[in-house]
Amino acid sequence: MSDFFVLGQLEGANALRLLGVFVIGLIAIIFLFIVLKFGGMWLRAFLSDARVRVLDLIGMSLRKVNTSTIVNSRITAVKAGLEISSRDLESHYLAGGRVPNVVRALIAANRANINLSWKTATAIDLAGRDILSAVQTSVNPKVIDCPDPAKGRDTIDAVAQDGIQLKVKARVTVRTNIQRLIGGATEETIIARVGEGIVTTIGSAVTHKHVLENPDSISKQVLAKGLDAGTAFEILSIDIADVDVGENIGAILQQHQAEADTRRAQAEAEKRRAMAVAREQEMVAAVQENRAKVVLAEAEIPLAISEAFRKGNLGIMDYYKLKNIMADTQMRENITKPDKKE
Repeated sequence: MSDFFVLGQLEGANALRLLGVFVIGLIAIIFLFIVLKFGGMWLRAFLSDARVRVLDLIGMSLRKVNTSTIVNSRITAVKAGLEISSRDLESHYLAGGRVPNVVRALIAANRANINLSWKTATAIDLAGRDILSAVQTSVNPKVIDCPDPAKGRDTIDAVAQDGIQLKVKARVTVRTNIQRLIGGATEETIIARVGEGIVTTIGSAVTHKHVLENPDSISKQVLAKGLDAGTAFEILSIDIADVDVGENIGAILQQHQAEADTRRAQAEAEKRRAMAVAREQEMVAAVQENRAKVVLAEAEIPLAISEAFRKGNLGIMDYYKLKNIMADTQMRENITKPDKKE
């Protein structure tokens, strides 16, 4: 009985030792896995004074965050003199932001003494704007062609008051306004406003020669209108690159007007001619109608004479006298008619 008890104690002790060995081995494997996966990254951050806790690295991995991107961005920021926590970087990454782009933009802004906070930079990045490009444009202004050749137009066409068309090419130098980048209008708005200002300025010129003599007057008047209001840019200068004389729009319009007037006059003349032809036909019909009435009246004369004979109002001698008068009248008419042979 005692032998079985001792044997059971020995088997229990062996089982505990095996369990302890298994647990220790499992812990060793997990530790080795952590060291292999995160050790190098943790050591690199530690040596760069951009410390990141191992637990944070494990949490990032579980949340499917690219730990390499976060650690590299933190090291870059710390080496540039910016203190950005790994949690802020991870939060922006999970929100869909471009963490390396934002960190580089903050470094560039810090070097250029531009007031740009982490909150503002991440908001601009999440809004879909390229914050790094915006900071670079703020430091190094860019030149925008007006109009944009990519849109299919090479010049801005405007007409002076004397009817002469001018074709203008302009170049606008702009600098990004970081404070207005969120909600500010883009380059397309700048190009549209500058084009509108050029058209208005040329249209108000009395003669195209004045514009050709003083092309800088366009720049001055357009700049004075504050076209960068409400945009994400600040206009530094507007330079007129080229001014060419186009067509005489005034003469073309006058020609078209003259042609239209001619067609209208022809239509009026044709209308009057048609009315005259219609009136002539009406008169011909009226003459024929009157002739018919004369014939009817002449047909009633013999009846009237017969009626006069029956009633005794007309004697035979009176009738002959009437016939003589009619014959005499016809003879005189024949004498007065010109000879057709002559």
